[in-house]
Amino acid sequence: MNNTPELHIKATNLAKRVKVPEGSLTILHDISLTINRGETVAIVGASGSGKSTLLSLLAGLDIPSAGAIEMAGHSLHNMSEDERAGVRARDVGFVFQSFLLLPSLTALENVTLPAELSGDKKARERGLALLDQVGLSARADFFPSQLSGGEQQRVAIARAFITKPAILFADEPSANLDAVTGKMIEDLLFELNDSQRTTLVLVTHNAELAKRCQRQFQMRSGRFVASEPSAEDTANVG
Repeated sequence: MNNTPELHIKATNLAKRVKVPEGSLTILHDISLTINRGETVAIVGASGSGKSTLLSLLAGLDIPSAGAIEMAGHSLHNMSEDERAGVRARDVGFVFQSFLLLPSLTALENVTLPAELSGDKKARERGLALLDQVGLSARADFFPSQLSGGEQQRVAIARAFITKPAILFADEPSANLDAVTGKMIEDLLFELNDSQRTTLVLVTHNAELAKRCQRQFQMRSGRFVASEPSAEDTANVG
C-alpha cells in the first residue's frame, strides 16, 4: 500500500519582477515549496513581504518571471490566462479580506453565482444549505449593503465553498474585522475546510492564526526565512 501523500501544489525557484521607473524590482526571490492534498499551510509575513504576490502566483492569478508552478496536475506557468481561469473555476476557491461581493446581488445570489456559471442545476439548493451552515439563512435575500462586515465575510466563505474546491486560498480573511468577529470567521473557515477536506493556503500577518495550520512559511523581503518541512521535503533532502 502506498502511503505517500498526494502532491497538490509544487512551486520551484519562483521569482517575480516588475518594472519600476528606476528599472526592475524583484518582489519574490527563488521561492520553492510543496503542499500535499488536504494540508493546511500558512504563509506568514509583514505587509510588503511578498506573501500576497506569492498567493497570486500559486493560484494562477498571475505568472512568475521565472520558475515553475504545478497545481492539481496543471503546469500553470505554461498556460494562457484563459486556461488558468478554467483551472481556477474548476479547482479553486478564494476568500479575500475585502469580501468582493457584488453589490447588486443578494447574499444567496452572490453565493450561487460560481456554481451557476459552472452549470450546477442545484446551485440554489446548495447555496441555501451553505448560508445555513454559516448562520445566514435569514439573510439570504439581503444585499451586501444591508449586511455587517462579518456577515459579508461569511457570505464570501459560503461562496468560496459552493463549487467544492480542491484548493482554497485565503488572503487575510479576518484582517478587516474586529477581534471577536474575526475569531468567528477563522473558526468557520477551518470548520468548513475540514468538512470538505480542502487544501488550504492561508496568507496572514497573524502568527496566532498561522499556528492553526499544519505548516507555516515565514516570508521577509520576498524570501522564505523559515519553514516547517513536509514529509516529502524531508525525504528529498540529501
